[in-house]
Amino acid sequence: MQTTDPPGRTPRRSDARSNRRRILAAARQKLRDDPDASLDSIALAAGIARRTFYGHFSNRRALIAELTQEAAQALQEAFAATRVPGTDPLETMTRMALAAWAVGDQYRMLISLGRRHLGEETIRATLAPARAEALAAIRRGQHEGVFADHVPAPVLTQALEALMLALAAENAVSTWADPTGEAAATAFLVAAGVAPQIASRRVRSVLREHMAAVPR
Repeated sequence: MQTTDPPGRTPRRSDARSNRRRILAAARQKLRDDPDASLDSIALAAGIARRTFYGHFSNRRALIAELTQEAAQALQEAFAATRVPGTDPLETMTRMALAAWAVGDQYRMLISLGRRHLGEETIRATLAPARAEALAAIRRGQHEGVFADHVPAPVLTQALEALMLALAAENAVSTWADPTGEAAATAFLVAAGVAPQIASRRVRSVLREHMAAVPR
């Protein structure tokens, strides 16, 4: 018996996969620059015919949903790469802040577009794993006296997330640039209650370690 593909999906041929990747890459760029960019303009930027585009994504919500899942996965993978057994809470949060900065554009777009088109509940569920990991690190740091405990850990976690999103937005649109995330991660730790000198030293230490590990 012959089977058919679900509505709105193309067969998984290599050209279909390539077209989908091109659409998503163009969408990330266009929507980052203009959140109201039309689907037709995204198809044009991807070099894809309108019919082909709508074969992959029947509407704006479907496209945003995939971009949101993609961004959430990128954030989770970035966090996973930072896990080092035996690290203290300060180093754990330093690594997580730098990892979040590395995927900042996708992360920021996930929040802004996802809330507009998918709703707060969907975004909360999508981000739940990454947020739970950050919350656990904050709680451990508060328990060990590394981070400030003047507000509960969930509140502090949300505030720190908002700070990173605001810094990522400025990094994207203003003349201020922080390519490595050193300034942003330092500001993140200071906001968590770490002394500025200690925060700066820890961020630089982690960045040096990262650079040393990069193949030359």
